[in-house]
Amino acid sequence: MSSNPEIVRKTYQDDPAVQKKRWLILIVINLFTFMSTLDGSIVNIALPVISKQLDLPVAQTQWVVTSYLMMICAVILFFGKLGDIVGKIKIFKLGMIIFTIGSLFCGLSHSLTTLIASRLLQALGASMTMANNQGIVTDIFPPNERGKALGFIGTFVSLGSIAGPSLGGIIISSLGWEYIFWVNVPIGIIAFIIGVKTLPQDLTKLRVKIDKAGNLLFTLFILALFSGLLLGQQVGYGDYRIIASLIVSVVVFIAFIWVQMHKQEPLLQLSLFKNPLFSLSILCGFLVFVANFCYNIIAPFYAQSILNLSPSQAGFLLMIFPIVMVIIAPISGTLSDKIGSELLTFIGLIVMVIAQFGLASLHNGSHIAFVSLWIAMLGLGSGIFQSPNNSLVMSKVPRTQLGIAGSINGLVRNIGMVVGITVATSTLFSVMSHKAGYRVTGLIPDRPDIFLTGMHVVFQTSATICLVAALLTGWRLWSSRRSPRNEAVHSN
Repeated sequence: MSSNPEIVRKTYQDDPAVQKKRWLILIVINLFTFMSTLDGSIVNIALPVISKQLDLPVAQTQWVVTSYLMMICAVILFFGKLGDIVGKIKIFKLGMIIFTIGSLFCGLSHSLTTLIASRLLQALGASMTMANNQGIVTDIFPPNERGKALGFIGTFVSLGSIAGPSLGGIIISSLGWEYIFWVNVPIGIIAFIIGVKTLPQDLTKLRVKIDKAGNLLFTLFILALFSGLLLGQQVGYGDYRIIASLIVSVVVFIAFIWVQMHKQEPLLQLSLFKNPLFSLSILCGFLVFVANFCYNIIAPFYAQSILNLSPSQAGFLLMIFPIVMVIIAPISGTLSDKIGSELLTFIGLIVMVIAQFGLASLHNGSHIAFVSLWIAMLGLGSGIFQSPNNSLVMSKVPRTQLGIAGSINGLVRNIGMVVGITVATSTLFSVMSHKAGYRVTGLIPDRPDIFLTGMHVVFQTSATICLVAALLTGWRLWSSRRSPRNEAVHSN
């Protein structure tokens, strides 16, 4: 088989029928973007209820969350590459069906085994949509609207990731844990019906072979890495099994890179990373998700255990972040189409640094308005950053590699979520243990000072992570201003 792409004589931007429906297509894509990212975080708040109703230890129910994230990360590159080969829209449609069926089975599960199996099926469908959503949008929307369209995707990604705890709490208290999955079914069916009528036929396809060795090595890498990171939270990172798992992940990753360098038709086109705009944008996106998930883990504990807010009150407080993002991200995306993306990503990161340091200054007597201000600022910074950054990632990629580029973006987002959870919990309990004088794995009654000490260090750490990203984007902005010919331009 030839490694050359098929000749594409027209684009979606030349098709008036597709252009007329492009915003409806974006709605369908965003529905599944929201649901697939939401299901990565919404289950956390349901674990105590699931544990009680299925009569399981809480530690075992954690695999309901872990299995979903592991499956997505393990196969998302494969489905991105497959989208480039057989068609991004075809893979996206199949993912819609599989995700909806998986959601139905999750709610019908009455044992941990069937629930995890259903979650794996659900994650399989989610990864197919995540891997190709940005590629489809980049293909369909003209360059002068691409930032705005990708901004909406970035909004729904962050909205789904951050809104999980608050939305999940409302659904569970009103209907039961099964409905956090079943709510996807009618939405999924409606979105699929609209999608069948609006999504066009694929135009761009590649004639290449599937990289079986690369797929196997990458899957082993994800399994070893996630097992080490997530199980390390339970047994401690000094455990020899955890250390061995992390060492294996490094060795397998090195082997994966070696294979990709020597394959004629690799799973991951390493040449993409030769573009500094692409590589830096991917790295900064990863760092931002690490920082945001530090917030996502710590904020609910602070709101309920330190400020003594009820679950519903805490939910409304935490919803400030995604609400601000929903408003700001599309505006930021539209601006990036007009003035470029480098300046906006830099401004967004600076706002996030200030917000994270502000969160690090909170204590048990902080006024709710003051807390709301810092949360809103974090949402503001994230909203300003995400859309232009996604636009930078996708605009630097040839049309024949949009699927794999979008899947890389989705992959670093999900790994960033896991790393953020690991950084937050490890830092929090390490600092709390040091201050308490013994190993701490949860909140200590009547000792808010110990939690606050740990919380301050976590937010200082996440602020530093954002600062590193800000310095990198600041350097990029300074370099582009010195060399006008190197400024980013959207490619078709």
